[in-house]
Amino acid sequence: MPLTFEGNVAAPEFPAGYDWFNVSRPLSMSGDLRGKIVILDFWTQGCINCIHIIPDLHRLEREHPDEIVVVAVHWAKFDTERTSEAVREASIRYGRQHPIVNDNLELLRTAYGVNAWPTVAVVDPTGKVVGTVAGEGVYDRLKPVIATMAAEYGHNGLIDPTPLGELLNITPALPTVLSFPGKVLADEAGDRLFIADTGRHRILVAKLDGELIDVIGTGGEGRADGGFAAATFRRPQGMALDADRSTLYIADRENHLIRAADLGTRQVTTVAGTGEPVTAFGPGPATATAIASPWDLHLRGDLLYIAGAGRHQIWLLNLTRGALDFFAGTGAEGLDDGYRLTATLSQPSGLASDEASLYFTDPEASAVREVSFGPEGQLDTLVGRHLFVWGDEVGSFEETLLQHAIGIEYVGDAPGQGLLYVADTYNHRIKVLDLDTMTSTVVAGDGTAGLRDGSGTQTQLAEPSGLSATSDTLYVADTNNHRIRMLDLATGELTTLALSNLEIATVTATGVIDDEVVLLPQRVAPGPIEIVLELTVPEGYKFNVEGLFEFEWSPDDTALVHPQGSARYEARGPEMPVRLAATVEADSGTAVLSATAVVFYCPAEDETFCLIRDVNFTAPIDVDPDGASSVELPHQLLSAEELDQRLSSQ
Repeated sequence: MPLTFEGNVAAPEFPAGYDWFNVSRPLSMSGDLRGKIVILDFWTQGCINCIHIIPDLHRLEREHPDEIVVVAVHWAKFDTERTSEAVREASIRYGRQHPIVNDNLELLRTAYGVNAWPTVAVVDPTGKVVGTVAGEGVYDRLKPVIATMAAEYGHNGLIDPTPLGELLNITPALPTVLSFPGKVLADEAGDRLFIADTGRHRILVAKLDGELIDVIGTGGEGRADGGFAAATFRRPQGMALDADRSTLYIADRENHLIRAADLGTRQVTTVAGTGEPVTAFGPGPATATAIASPWDLHLRGDLLYIAGAGRHQIWLLNLTRGALDFFAGTGAEGLDDGYRLTATLSQPSGLASDEASLYFTDPEASAVREVSFGPEGQLDTLVGRHLFVWGDEVGSFEETLLQHAIGIEYVGDAPGQGLLYVADTYNHRIKVLDLDTMTSTVVAGDGTAGLRDGSGTQTQLAEPSGLSATSDTLYVADTNNHRIRMLDLATGELTTLALSNLEIATVTATGVIDDEVVLLPQRVAPGPIEIVLELTVPEGYKFNVEGLFEFEWSPDDTALVHPQGSARYEARGPEMPVRLAATVEADSGTAVLSATAVVFYCPAEDETFCLIRDVNFTAPIDVDPDGASSVELPHQLLSAEELDQRLSSQ
């Protein structure tokens, strides 16, 4: 059969020495991928257009599991993005389900002649380059090409349907209480802190002291409205609270929707967006008008301002009329000032305001900008020079340099004279812009990724992304540390918020990784016995007293073995071993005991970092008059470092 899409040039091989992710070893174009249609996705983690095509690639993979392999080639824009640790974190954060290689030397990008993010290159099963496609809309453009290639190359016996198998090992997220929290919203009057638990697709509600009190969303990916325990989100980000503090508006980023959570009735509804990303925004009825990647929200009266990162604009949702309209930006990516509707923006991702102006971050230009609410609608750049100029400097606004800054918060009383706190995300710092003196300073972070409390540049953060302030405290979503930090606005002291009532974080479908423990058969004697659970924490760890430890067991044959009293145990900070009474009634026979423990444990010196594990036991027993008087359920829990190594090597 003739081939419609056939390459002419041999695909360049992957360079030796590059770091790979989601595979057990580096792949080769001439070996592992021969016989496959290969889609090379040249991306960088902070680029919204790159993020948008990830679902397209996953869809193609699902539809052609035997024919195609996607390899994500990370070609960095920003300095921080070039590190393999940053690539690894981003691959987990965005749920990439295919091999990833870090092209930190840009050898692959150069070899394939790629000059724009995102760009995909298609390689045929004989190892030759068919062509490249730049920009979004990858699924619609590639689907007919892939379908034709799969049919024709398959007919000619050139497709190898063998899956990658053990070579493909997707790295899941660590089972921490929070997973890549993107934004926070502090409600001082209501003593509440809303946390966008972005990696687990839900909103957690806590008191300002960290006690968890509610959860919005199941934790599973989806776009279902309904009660808090049934609603679903996809990587939610910014939030806004109405004047009555009764409705929480949520930027459901990956669903391309604005959701409303009624905190009284505990119901979630969709108030804007269609669920499909728009290519060119146009005003219209809110629920019939498409938006793309809303990243943050700010509410002023009945007008909800939306940071439209996906289309480099700020949109306006009139909650009374249920209508969406433009507020700022033409839709082109840039850093042009002027009248708000003719200005250009660069992926706005954070919003804050005083009475006169809306302030926002433009991460792709490493900029902080201001647009007035007045009739003239003037937009000005406070900090930032160009899409490809970034750094880590403070001083005058003209001297100040940021690197992909996402979060922003205004603190002050007099319009135009307060302080703008900025999460300088890729510099791992919190900086403050003084609107009166037009100067900037660093208030937290030493410029490297890490975790350390204290003051000023002695502290460490890891890609902080969200900020929200009360009268005395700035709450920080420290995204890659999976924590919420607190900056004392008076003293400059940075501490880590200790969450409590942690069992709320174990709601269904949170993606918690289980330990499956299958034990060898044990001989037990008839009569009274004990079910003995012995969990051992790693050296330097302890059971957390703020999370409810739960343990329960059941037999598959209650006529043979049944509980004597309760088969369930609960405690905060359990004492090991846990012993529950049971009775073996038969003189002989076999049974299988099933048991589950939900455990929270953390480093002894850092109770703000807790791991969650569901430990599931399968314990076969043989009844024997000479058997033991107990069924032993031992298990050694792993440290965060051991878990990280295991998950990375799976």
